[in-house]
Amino acid sequence: MKLRVRSSDDTGFTLIESMVALVILGIAAVGIVQAIEAHVDRLYTLEQRAAAQWVAENALAEARLGAGAITQPQQAMLGSQWNVATRLTPSADPDLLLATVEVRPLGSSEAMVTMRGFVDTGEISQ
Repeated sequence: MKLRVRSSDDTGFTLIESMVALVILGIAAVGIVQAIEAHVDRLYTLEQRAAAQWVAENALAEARLGAGAITQPQQAMLGSQWNVATRLTPSADPDLLLATVEVRPLGSSEAMVTMRGFVDTGEISQ
């Protein structure tokens, strides 16, 4: 039985093996970075939607308190500026108005949040 003794030339990785390993790691790193960027974008969108929802809730509360008198058509929330449009329309009940609040990011034509609620007119009818 003949034992083979390794020489110092047989140990370690070859240059080609090392290059293949680096290419695989590079491709994996690009995929990981893209996944992280997509996740951060989704978190930013969720944060913006939450801020728009809060702006809409505040505008609806203002409408309920002041019968629709919105004092600020532009509002700031979480570092962003928002355009707020509130419409009051009659409802089937003469004592209530239907309030529709639309919230858009400043400079956008599409509403991010639309909220509807009822506003008491303060009158009592029988």
